[in-house]
Amino acid sequence: MDKNKVSGYMQELAPFDPHIASFDCQTEARKVPPVDAQAEDWFLEARALEDHSTFYADRDYKKIVRLTRQAADRHHWKAMLNLASLYVEGRDPPHGKDAALMLVSQAVELGIPAAYDRMGTYYLNGTGVSANADRAYAFFQKAAQMGNPQAMAFLGEKMDAGADGLKPGYWGNIPIAIKMFECALAQGYGPAAVEMEPMYAIPRAPNGKGLGRETPETRDRVMRALHEGVKGGCKYCADRLFLEFARPDELENMFVPFIDKARGQRYDMLGDALSFNPDRRFPNLDKILPLPPAALPPWDGTRESLLAAAMAVVPAPNTPAPTEASLRKGRYFLDSAYVLRPIAETTGAAQAPVASYWQPTAPQEAAEVRAFLAGIPPGLYGKGEAFEQPRFPNGMELKASDGIVWQRVLTVRNDNGAVTPRTALRLSRQVTRLEPPAECNGNKECRITGTWQPWLAPGHPLEQEVNQAWRQRWLTAGQPFPDPRRDWMLPLDSAELKWHLLEAETPVEK
Repeated sequence: MDKNKVSGYMQELAPFDPHIASFDCQTEARKVPPVDAQAEDWFLEARALEDHSTFYADRDYKKIVRLTRQAADRHHWKAMLNLASLYVEGRDPPHGKDAALMLVSQAVELGIPAAYDRMGTYYLNGTGVSANADRAYAFFQKAAQMGNPQAMAFLGEKMDAGADGLKPGYWGNIPIAIKMFECALAQGYGPAAVEMEPMYAIPRAPNGKGLGRETPETRDRVMRALHEGVKGGCKYCADRLFLEFARPDELENMFVPFIDKARGQRYDMLGDALSFNPDRRFPNLDKILPLPPAALPPWDGTRESLLAAAMAVVPAPNTPAPTEASLRKGRYFLDSAYVLRPIAETTGAAQAPVASYWQPTAPQEAAEVRAFLAGIPPGLYGKGEAFEQPRFPNGMELKASDGIVWQRVLTVRNDNGAVTPRTALRLSRQVTRLEPPAECNGNKECRITGTWQPWLAPGHPLEQEVNQAWRQRWLTAGQPFPDPRRDWMLPLDSAELKWHLLEAETPVEK
């Protein structure tokens, strides 16, 4: 690889500054490229083949790499980073560390926050580049500023040291550390809650010096932060709550209101599940393990029922009807599971800059030319593949040779915007779609006890942030919905958001 042609890893960045006075919470999903639905399905299929229940030596890595590469070729950002990991692990010889560096560099150029975080890890460990801690932390800082929760949690842990014993490489900047932890946790990154226990328990000055003593209010904040961490897949959080409820070290310093071995047992079992599979998430944890003072719901004591109650639920998929594109041939064919949605990305090049569906347009040409091109369906092109130039009827010509502009077209699910959150295999439980469907505005009280999913219409700028299975919540009747601005740090009013009932505690009356 000619590294001089790869600019992402050589990007000039501001030096790391642990003493910054302010931090603006950005969210990663607002910065990443739009996700192609067909690429998402390939990515999830690959993730299913890497399921932790399958011994690693028995996994079909040839197929895993192929599916992940197909998704990465369409700029599926998670697939790009996963493919880089597969290269580093030696799963696709001769691709190795250099190929991984090139791929992550491309993701950096696309402005993907997680790619900056990954590049920081490469510089820290010397993966494909010479180890350089200054460059590593500069990349971590940029990733955190752009909204990457992993970078926020990493840097926050480095900046939350107390004034009484600063370690080399650690800094005291408590207010910024707390903001980073809170911003990361608001994005569903459970491990960010690990360091929130000491941050919340005792009010601190910016340099880490304690300003007071623990109070019932600060202890309650600790309990709630760790509970949210469990929802986001934090094993430490589950283990910590198990110990607090079941066998605390110091009764006078408990941050939970009382000893409750039954609650501790449930956290212990969830911690074991996260030890076996750290990809698990438990958005509906409150269904089976609500915080005090709520009473514990009945439970049969089995691991399977505990995990089933706490994990995400997804509606059974509908069978899509045939589409016009599904009846076409060659590059114009598209499986009926998908329909096409044009996006703003365009190119005037003669070759496709990224694997995708592309449609010819001519915004500067006469109306008859534009109408003719609009009748040509989008075609699928591989990266670097030459576009097929349209054959115009006699008498219809472009005014300029470069008049053709190719517009990228994404695949989206052929479901008319149905509420259909998706997860990798065995990370959710399938449920029957409710008939009739029930929904509620986010600024209203929940009128039915059950699992509720927030959902924005296709094309909404916050669609990728909100329409996620880990955002759903088990709520009891009368309980308010999460507030997007306060709880998720998103520029979205509760009144703008609709919540949809996926599973009711009792059947909904028709």
